[in-house]
Amino acid sequence: MRFTIAIDGPAAAGKGTISKAVAAHYGFAHLDTGLLYRAVGAATLDGKDPIEAALTLVPKDLERDDLRSAQVAQAASRVAVIGEVRAALLDFQHAFARRDGGAVLDGRDIGTVICPNAEAKLFVTASAQVRAQRRYAELSSKGADVSLEQVLADVKERDARDSERAEAPMKPAEDSTTIDTSDLGIEEAIAKAVKAIEARLSARDR
Repeated sequence: MRFTIAIDGPAAAGKGTISKAVAAHYGFAHLDTGLLYRAVGAATLDGKDPIEAALTLVPKDLERDDLRSAQVAQAASRVAVIGEVRAALLDFQHAFARRDGGAVLDGRDIGTVICPNAEAKLFVTASAQVRAQRRYAELSSKGADVSLEQVLADVKERDARDSERAEAPMKPAEDSTTIDTSDLGIEEAIAKAVKAIEARLSARDR
């Protein structure tokens, strides 16, 4: 079966957690497309040209230990506005999306640009304050020396860059289901996602 689930949303909204859970629930393959951009961003911090980094990206590059750092996240957001970088990563994402057995892809432009014909689309969001608190807790637990104010500023800066960029801006697809996780627990958010996907599966099987 080929069934593509596109899950978009801003940083720290919970889309990664929901995507992994949904993929496990249905037995689908999962791709965090943000890791592609994080890997390119990390390479630029090492002095590599972003377009060259995107063109030469290999699966092993997605295993770097530093891809979840705040510095790499900002670098990823910067390279994501480069049209040539996005084009270089398209083929990989397209092939993954239409693989046999089903696929879940999460990112910022999956439902609008990468997989506009995905059978199910979700847009997972939360308030900037809530997302900053989540990211701050995550970074603090890893020993990062950051303040909540700094993290909130970074979240807002990244939101602006991602939603206002000329190439594939972050926004909900017209036919997506929005899930606001600001006041939801993890299990409740996952349940809402599965319910929305079940509705699409049922519609397809009619």
